Amino acid sequence: MAVDVRFAPVETWDLSSLDVKPHQPQVLASDDETRLVAIDLPAGEEMQEHQTYERTFLVVVGGEIDLVQDGEVTSGGAGFLAHFEPNERRQVRATSDARLLLVLAPWPGVGHHSHRG
Repeated sequence: MAVDVRFAPVETWDLSSLDVKPHQPQVLASDDETRLVAIDLPAGEEMQEHQTYERTFLVVVGGEIDLVQDGEVTSGGAGFLAHFEPNERRQVRATSDARLLLVLAPWPGVGHHSHRG
């Protein structure tokens, strides 16, 4: 017996050409499992030290960043990928205009304000 499995159409994005404005992150997708967020971080600006309730993957799509954790600095450009555990603190500084993609999962994470009644 054949099983008819249907999938939603695939979603695609050209991350390099999205019209994302500085200080206005763009949520590309969000469901019960994952959230994708595109961010433009102008040269010299930073995402101050922070943490998320979710496991986070940070992808540098374009530009250059410094990733700071516990005083240690790791630099990366286009193609750089970093993985953070839930509640792991970090700071991201743009050393040139940078396009970033954040993948947050599971979404929302345990402790996120949306879980509060």
